[in-house]
Amino acid sequence: MPCNVEMFADIDLFNMLHKEDQIALADVVDYEQLEAGQTLFQTGDPGDSLFIVHSGEIELYIKDTAGQKIVLTTAREGEMFGELALLDSGPRSATALALMDSGLLVLDRDDLLLLFQKRPDAALHMLAAMSGMTRKADQLLRTRVSRNANEEVQENLGVLQKIADWLAWFSGSMPFLLSHTVWFAVWILLNTLILPRDPETKLRGFDPYPFGLLTMIVSLEAIFLACFVLISQNRQAQKDKVRADIEYDVNIKAELEVAHLHEKTDRLYEEMLARFVKLEKALAQQTQVEKA
Repeated sequence: MPCNVEMFADIDLFNMLHKEDQIALADVVDYEQLEAGQTLFQTGDPGDSLFIVHSGEIELYIKDTAGQKIVLTTAREGEMFGELALLDSGPRSATALALMDSGLLVLDRDDLLLLFQKRPDAALHMLAAMSGMTRKADQLLRTRVSRNANEEVQENLGVLQKIADWLAWFSGSMPFLLSHTVWFAVWILLNTLILPRDPETKLRGFDPYPFGLLTMIVSLEAIFLACFVLISQNRQAQKDKVRADIEYDVNIKAELEVAHLHEKTDRLYEEMLARFVKLEKALAQQTQVEKA
């Protein structure tokens, strides 16, 4: 049904027009009402108009290859949608669903040309709206792509955690074992056989048996190494949690994909049965005609 000029009051795209231009545009712009839960258009439908929300809310969503619903945006009062199909004359790229009773202003290509002739600046507003949709789509892609657990944890890695990882790795390596073996052997040999005895104490070396200084150093080393290993293990636990979340997401997507394949198989089966029934009826009719 036709709209009136008062409907343009809260829409920025039309506020730039003079009153006379608004009246002229209101004569050609249509107004459409939707009930809550009603679908305006579906993905793949031909598109020859764009819509501006006058009241209510319209949800725009798509379904991925696994059949999972992805909400692109929710158009509210004063916001436009459906401009892509109008501009490139292609099919609708998303499905529009009314979340509540809504009123829409409907502009076709001729209405849009009339608007741009009256106010060329309106084209910039449309481009800005399209850019906003593109940014939202980019954000959805970034958040839905399967993440790499190593890269995600590595991004939040601090200097202390990097040191802890290196020490935890080095403490469990053969160079660490060999270096400590050489160190202990040299220390013991120096304090038992090589260094001379002290004339007063009759003790040999700077750390005589039972090597109290060596014991203290090794104890401190064990304490610090244990702390660094625990820090590294905690970070590994965080990485395992991220990996578990990613595996869960992948499993959900795989389950949805299998369900989607089942739906396709059932639909093909139903279509084949319907075609077989039609063929049987056609053959039966042809047989009756031949007998007659």
